Amino acid sequence: MKDFATLLDRLSFTPQRNGKIRLLAEHFRNAPDPNRGYALAALTGTLELAAAKPAQVRALVESRVDPQLFAWSYDYVGDLAETVALIWPERPGAKRPPDLPDVVERLRLASRREAPAILETWLDGLDATGRWALLKLITGALRVGVSARLAKTALAELGAPDLAAIEEVWHGLAPPYEALFAWLEGRAARPEVDHRSAFRPLMLAQPLEAAELPSLDPAAYRAEWKWDGIRVQLVAGGETPRLFSRSGDDIGRAFPDVLEAMRFDAVLDGELLVLRDGAVAPFNDLQQRLNRKTVTPKLLRAQPAHVRLYDILFEAGEDLRALPFDERRARLEAWHAREAPARSDLSPLVPFEDWDALAALRAGLREQGIEGLMLKRADSAYEAGRPKGPWFKWKRDALILDTVLMYAQRGHGKRSSYYSDYTFGVWRDADEGGVELVPVGKAYFGFTDEEMRRLDKWIRDNTVERFGPVRAVKPGLVLEVAFDALHRSKRHKSGLAMRFPRVSRIRWDKPANEADWLAAAEALLEG
Repeated sequence: MKDFATLLDRLSFTPQRNGKIRLLAEHFRNAPDPNRGYALAALTGTLELAAAKPAQVRALVESRVDPQLFAWSYDYVGDLAETVALIWPERPGAKRPPDLPDVVERLRLASRREAPAILETWLDGLDATGRWALLKLITGALRVGVSARLAKTALAELGAPDLAAIEEVWHGLAPPYEALFAWLEGRAARPEVDHRSAFRPLMLAQPLEAAELPSLDPAAYRAEWKWDGIRVQLVAGGETPRLFSRSGDDIGRAFPDVLEAMRFDAVLDGELLVLRDGAVAPFNDLQQRLNRKTVTPKLLRAQPAHVRLYDILFEAGEDLRALPFDERRARLEAWHAREAPARSDLSPLVPFEDWDALAALRAGLREQGIEGLMLKRADSAYEAGRPKGPWFKWKRDALILDTVLMYAQRGHGKRSSYYSDYTFGVWRDADEGGVELVPVGKAYFGFTDEEMRRLDKWIRDNTVERFGPVRAVKPGLVLEVAFDALHRSKRHKSGLAMRFPRVSRIRWDKPANEADWLAAAEALLEG
């Protein structure tokens, strides 16, 4: 546990991507099995420890520390694991600190009733850093700036041909990944997995700026609509059909209707949507089905899932990725006409003569509920990752609203001491007369560190009420917010929800009463 705690601690204080990769690769190279495999599982989100919950951790610390003191400390620190690690009263004669495999294996076998007593013993045996790492591990909130892809990138430095080679066996393996490490270190052959159920890394596009267009030959590219759903990969032909997100997460449990329709032998690339009577529903409808462990028949009827296909990677076991895009497109069209799979159709190609004609089409996309355009070279192979040049995404321009800051919450990791997560709203007439602010979104990026520090000071100076780690502020600061789309939402008091909001400018110069009203926001509603 000590080595894992040291790794997490160093990662949390290393902002640079390459620095994190070096730390991870060093740990994977030097830590023994199964410790490094469980560390990898924790960092990639494949370690399931359901026995201990945050509420149990709070109850446990409040049995040792005055609850009011803990509440004040938690309010100041803003992070549960860090607060408990610092405030936990050490007891003399505590038992030895646990190893990482001990933690994983004991919690897997423990009931929810047994977990607090086991956790209490471990907290007594660890130092503050160890306690922090243990609590991060069991609550599943590492927040050290490491994505699953970054961890796999570091893993590839042990001897994989490339990251794609790891991705193609990843879903056939399970923690603590001893067979994976043996392969990477040259001690065993590549693990045998069912490749008819395996994820293949997606090919991604580079953002396109309008200024780049003159340097590109329009005759060399094909255009497609960029639909506002989530990118998925359909893998069928093995024992179990699989539906993967773009990051390789298996999301099939939330979309049994799509899995039921995958009665073919192919690997396909497409966009997951909600489709009603041939029309694409707003992204907010699709969100109702994401990340669900169970899906009710009512939800299946209300939000029918559909996949709009872009590409074909494998057909009946034949790898098509090296073929040019035009050939793969012809194979996809022939395959779809022959198989006619339910809950899918083909994303149409968009004919155009020159960039001006395509720009004119792009100008009207928002009214059609389409997110943008994709440009793909006719001769491009299907390459994993984001190669420069073959594919571009040309998204429609962002929408802008002037909003008023309403609430602020402390961030996590290196931002845990700053108010860096902002909820903002627009004006509307209040029922009892006068005006009021209603929230329309929340953002935590789009500003520099220096701007964040200035915002933090303003928030502390203008707080009118506290709710744990959240502060309500007086309506005095205008944030210009950019976002991709606006949808109806029953979960928000305003009745609206933003898609991908980010702070584009802090309007220190603008009075709050000049910010936008709800009617201006509603005029931007999708469709």
